[in-house]
Amino acid sequence: MPRLEEVANVALRVPSILLLDLLYKCDIDGLTEQLKAKNEDMLFKYKYVIWNMYYIGHLLNVVVLALPLRHIVMLYLHILAALLLYMGHQISKDYVREELRYGYEGAVYLDSLAFNRFVTALTSQIILSTLCAFLMKTRQVWLFSAHMLPLLARLCSVPHAKLLTVNAFSMGLTGSGIVIFLLSNLFVPYRLARAAYLELLQVEVIELYRLLAMGISLWNQFAVPVLFSVFWFVLFIVQLCSNAMSGNAASAAHQGILFFLLTSVSECCATPYSLLGLTFVVSYLALGLLNLCKFYLGGYAAVQNENVMHRGVTEGVTLLLLALQTGLLDMQALQRTFLLSIILFIVVTSTLQSMIEITDPIILALGASRNRSLWKHFRGLSMCLLLLVFPVFMAYKISLFFHMDFWLLILVSSCMLTSLQITGTMLIYSLFMVELFCSDPIESLDEVIYWVNAVSRVLEFVVALCVVAYGTWESLFGEWSWMGASVIIIHSYFNVWLRGQSGWRSFLLRQEAAKKINSLPKATAQQLQQHNDVCSICFQEMSSAVITYCRHFFHGNCLRKWLYVQDTCPLCHQTVRPSPEDLSEASGDAPAERDDGPEPFAQEEQENQDSSESQESQNEDATPDPT
Repeated sequence: MPRLEEVANVALRVPSILLLDLLYKCDIDGLTEQLKAKNEDMLFKYKYVIWNMYYIGHLLNVVVLALPLRHIVMLYLHILAALLLYMGHQISKDYVREELRYGYEGAVYLDSLAFNRFVTALTSQIILSTLCAFLMKTRQVWLFSAHMLPLLARLCSVPHAKLLTVNAFSMGLTGSGIVIFLLSNLFVPYRLARAAYLELLQVEVIELYRLLAMGISLWNQFAVPVLFSVFWFVLFIVQLCSNAMSGNAASAAHQGILFFLLTSVSECCATPYSLLGLTFVVSYLALGLLNLCKFYLGGYAAVQNENVMHRGVTEGVTLLLLALQTGLLDMQALQRTFLLSIILFIVVTSTLQSMIEITDPIILALGASRNRSLWKHFRGLSMCLLLLVFPVFMAYKISLFFHMDFWLLILVSSCMLTSLQITGTMLIYSLFMVELFCSDPIESLDEVIYWVNAVSRVLEFVVALCVVAYGTWESLFGEWSWMGASVIIIHSYFNVWLRGQSGWRSFLLRQEAAKKINSLPKATAQQLQQHNDVCSICFQEMSSAVITYCRHFFHGNCLRKWLYVQDTCPLCHQTVRPSPEDLSEASGDAPAERDDGPEPFAQEEQENQDSSESQESQNEDATPDPT
């Protein structure tokens, strides 16, 4: 039942959005101009009536859209009962016409054809009356049996001339009952609106979180994303059927199925309602594609670990903002098709970038963890190959349709950046695989990986710089616009300045770490034998090590990687700095023989600490921490 209520909650609200979409497409100004061309008096009479009906239609559909589910169900039940009553009157009308055409005025049971026709009509009327009583949840079936009066009159051998009068009387009786019912429930929408208004008054405006909680509750109650997605899919299917039946299928076969689909999609984006529906559809499609990528790479468990940034919201919001910024709704059908193709290209590029963010840690973890599952490696490499080839194919295709300008260069450069990123990932994965098949670990692997990443980032920086340079040149010597200038400024800040600043900071950090590591003394074989412990960072045995000024032993490469993150000792969290000369001169002495007290510079660092901390520091100097 809960699942059925969710389906009904969406399905019963879709017709209201469809009617709102049709009302938005109505050209009221054009209709008034036609009335004005025919007769000025007709325009004066009907202009305000048409506009009032237009606004009332919007109001009624919005009210129905915002009704609770139980009220919507009741409304649809009443509409269905009215349709059944109309069907009953149509059956009676057809029966009367057949009787007049047949011309037999005797008793019904004396003529077989007349009797069969009477029984068929009576059975249909009884079923319709019973259904109406069932829908209205009442046992008084006679309330919905007015359309049976012509049949009863024929059964009583009423002359044929009076059957039409009886039929008209039955229709008037049913219409009067409907009018009385509507008048008795005329103020139901007002009472519902008043109840909603009183609930809103109880919410304190100062407490913003209550308003947000109420908005989120209404959003979930009305299932807005699913509702607009279903609405747009209904529009799209209707548009596809219309284009196929109107003869556009032959032109689609000539121009290509992709162009045919894009044309159908663009025709379903002519109103704000349909554009909002397409936004949610694109968001769901992006979410499905990202989940499919997760499932392909990591199985069902990877899909369960949801990332907020990989929910498809970015792609939907990007489509909506670009459509509003470029005025997509105000364009003609062909222009809207080409602009929508560019917007969808940008959305697909953003989706590919999210797929790279999913694939990158998985493929690197496969290489670094020395996983020997061939199927996992095949899935990771095949996904990398797809992300490498598909952006290039997209850039090639879009360059065939449009002339190269600043906007097209931005699109092509985004595809190039995607391919560069996945190329760097595959190179690092290859290095991990090379180390896996080597007998001894590669000591300088970290440096090689860093330079691979550095070259990849430099190439990305160069591409972004070329885009900014081309855009600046086109703005200065070509067509200048505020939109282009703003895009150049944003692109320069985020993709050039911040990218270059981050790369330079990383380079300086590595230089500082290397300088510190080279300044630290190397441990001798005697010191390593007396130390007799593993590296506290990687937990591997030490054949070589460096000694910090706080008398701790680490692998040189391990400590270098640690210093890339923070410049403190992993064990005692004191700042790592070049060791003093006395430690360098006494590097041949065992650390266990230096129990006479802490170093002079250590005393300066810890002169404000209490005696217990000093004793703990001396114990650390005497016996290194095994953790």
